[in-house]
Amino acid sequence: MSEALLDALQTDPAIPSDDVVRFTDRTAEALAAAPDLLADEDLQLTLFVLYGLHYGDTVEADDEWEWHPELLRARRSIEREYERQLRERVPVGDLPRPNADAVAAHLFELTAEDAGPSLSRFLAKKATEEQAVEFVIHRSIYTRKEADPHSWAIPRLTGRAKAALVEVQADEYGGGRPERIHAEIFGQTMRNLGLDDTYGAYIDRVPASTLASFTMMSMFGLNRSLRGAITGHLAAFEMTSSIPNRFYGNGFRRLGHDDSVTWYYDEHVEADAVHEQIAGRDLAGGLAEQHPEFLPDIVFGAAACLYVDGLAGQRMLEAFEAGRSSLREPVAVAA
Repeated sequence: MSEALLDALQTDPAIPSDDVVRFTDRTAEALAAAPDLLADEDLQLTLFVLYGLHYGDTVEADDEWEWHPELLRARRSIEREYERQLRERVPVGDLPRPNADAVAAHLFELTAEDAGPSLSRFLAKKATEEQAVEFVIHRSIYTRKEADPHSWAIPRLTGRAKAALVEVQADEYGGGRPERIHAEIFGQTMRNLGLDDTYGAYIDRVPASTLASFTMMSMFGLNRSLRGAITGHLAAFEMTSSIPNRFYGNGFRRLGHDDSVTWYYDEHVEADAVHEQIAGRDLAGGLAEQHPEFLPDIVFGAAACLYVDGLAGQRMLEAFEAGRSSLREPVAVAA
């Protein structure tokens, strides 16, 4: 399916193409086979490429493909099944009252319950250089586009929630200083580890579970009907960031790396401790007060963030503890 999509993107979007027909047919066949979308390499890669048409700098293609009706129709068919599977696996449970303090307290409680083996502690205390580099490769799929999936929600919100989202995103984009854009700081981390910081350079190396984390937040962000889910996702994302980033930074220092590698992680220790309060109360809580009908989706988005990111982290941790590569193909680490 992804092969057919890439073939179609090399043709003229204004001219009917057999490659487009082949892609849409294969999409229908793939979905009819009832795949596990969180584990299916081909479906996840297909979604990644389709979303890349909106983000840019992902796949070389004529700009007119972004709104091609057949590609959008195929994407929506995948998204509907993806959302269905997520909702089936991620229970919402009892909901808090639709006010800012209650919603924030509920989300803090939800993220505090996110226990289990810790990838961040493993990186801090045990990871080898090769494992630490693999971790960075996995995280590059989102982090070299950091903040972009959540920014789709800005024009879809109003009032307190919108102001809160813009406040968080302004920090993510460097507060007006391009050298402090978080995605660019992460690019520096990659370069100083001897990695290629070009976006998507390692797309063939990462598994479906890593892609699923990025495609899920892209689906939430790009669909107006899921604006509640993307706000809950961001709240949970920020609430589970500060402490792990301290461990990640410590892990790279243990391996002998300096600020040129750890700056990204150190920057997030303080920033995300502030962001989690804004995202929990003003963004998610503010949206729930303004639109109580979005409350189930706010909680769903937060729970889905924990679930999907947990799957990706658990897969990495299991591979590391077994002494094997967490990538589909290992990457040689420069001496």
